[in-house]
Amino acid sequence: MKNKIRTTALALTSLIAMLSVLNAQADEDLRTEAQSALGDFLKKDSTLKTFLTNSAGYAIFPSVGKGGFIVGGARGKGLVYEKDNVVGETTMTQASVGAQVGGQTFAEIIFFESPAAFEDFKASKFEMSAEASAVAAAEGASTAAKYTGGVAVFTLPKKGLMVQASIGGQKFKFEALKQPEAK
Repeated sequence: MKNKIRTTALALTSLIAMLSVLNAQADEDLRTEAQSALGDFLKKDSTLKTFLTNSAGYAIFPSVGKGGFIVGGARGKGLVYEKDNVVGETTMTQASVGAQVGGQTFAEIIFFESPAAFEDFKASKFEMSAEASAVAAAEGASTAAKYTGGVAVFTLPKKGLMVQASIGGQKFKFEALKQPEAK
């Protein structure tokens, strides 16, 4: 009986340790992917540095998967930064309906113009409606981009093809880190 208890305890301890390592690895992978995506955005449009420097904060989604056939959806996980510090994680969910077909992945970055807009996002009170438009990252594109409703959104296509004329919106869920980490 004691051997079964020891074996079970050892198995549970090993499982917990393995899950902790996998979770830490997933967090590190997301950080690496976010930094890589930011580098890709800056390579595509070096003028984005102005938004990066002057924003109250930003959220970056290194890989958003999107697909649809009449009804569509998208989902991605990202990190939220206040200046150079990661302050939390975020999940974006998008739903749409209309003429659409295909699938694609893209990166998205959302800049917050003011502390108030940034706080709304962190309170998970932020949604982007169909009227919000994203600017496709290309050299110089950000010089003409403006904040709308306190946000500026840029996307960078990665893979796939999606043809659509649909309406929908994006919702975001923010989870703060237990304590902000300095970069």
